[in-house]
Amino acid sequence: MAAALAASLPAPAATPAPAAPTYEAIPASMSKVIDIEAEIPLTSVQLDGMVVTKILKHTIESPSTTAHGLLLGLDLDGTLEVSNSFPLPHHGSEEDDRSSKSVARYQASMLRSLKEVQSDDGVVGFYQATTLGAFFNQTLVDTQAIHQEKLRHGGIVIVHDLSQTTRGNASFRAFRLTSAFLSAHKKSNFSSASLIDHSLTFSSILEEVPLKIRTNPLLSSFLDTIAQPDETIQEIGGGVETGSALPPSFETLNFGTGLAKNLEQITEAIDNYRTEEGNLAYMSRQIARERLKADTYIAKRKEENAARVAQGLAPLPEEDVGRLFKIPAEPSRLESLLLLGQIDGYGKSLEGSASSGLVKMHAAKAG
Repeated sequence: MAAALAASLPAPAATPAPAAPTYEAIPASMSKVIDIEAEIPLTSVQLDGMVVTKILKHTIESPSTTAHGLLLGLDLDGTLEVSNSFPLPHHGSEEDDRSSKSVARYQASMLRSLKEVQSDDGVVGFYQATTLGAFFNQTLVDTQAIHQEKLRHGGIVIVHDLSQTTRGNASFRAFRLTSAFLSAHKKSNFSSASLIDHSLTFSSILEEVPLKIRTNPLLSSFLDTIAQPDETIQEIGGGVETGSALPPSFETLNFGTGLAKNLEQITEAIDNYRTEEGNLAYMSRQIARERLKADTYIAKRKEENAARVAQGLAPLPEEDVGRLFKIPAEPSRLESLLLLGQIDGYGKSLEGSASSGLVKMHAAKAG
């Protein structure tokens, strides 16, 4: 009976398949109007706790002290939220061209894989490991300049100090290049006149951005729980004390703070700076000699023309001095600025370790 009734009913109409949505490209003239976030200046950086653990793991396991990787996330209301990261492979100094292409392929593959699993794949900067606070180098500056030119908010570089981590203090700082340095870098002009015009010193190459670390609320609660003293009472040596899952957070009286290595690094950086200054002085003398030859030639030609005019003769044609005398361009002083930044970083690291060691010595003597 039911089968007969079902057969007598009209067949249901086929539901049409929904059409695939179509998207139109945003005109270039309207991109800034629609992308409101691009007009909000970057004021702070928020680093996820997972990113912190990834960076720590990479720098500890890396065979080199210059471990680096990419930072992923997004910018929202002036805050750059870094939610993920992945390390980049380390290659030796040989075969730079081949290694750079290999790194580029690896980076593209990782970003493609993250996009397939619907994870954050927006590059917002990179991180760089360093030792003793000296992170000024040509590679870091060039990479950050490329990021600030191509990324929406310019991106940031997070510097992680390995020497601070070994002392139990994980150090993370966020930097970006200043507008004055970017202006000189675009012109590739770091002569003395350019440094004066842009008011550039080693301390005005990078500007620090406030950084805060965000942890999962469950993780924060777990750490607070295991950090609290245990209610169980332990008898040790006739005394009574409460146990805790985590050891005490106070520093131990350890005087092995690596002062000797720090002093060696400062001495080496100063030697490199003196060598660079010697090269610049030699180049400056070469330029001065060539310019003197050119000026002497011009003055002599003017005297000859004046004498020929006085004799009623036609003056000699003026020649291109640049073709006769190869006056070299003024050398770049960027390397000197970076070496001064390294010396400053080593000095501040030495100041911090020496001051803490001095306090420990006084505490040990007073105790």
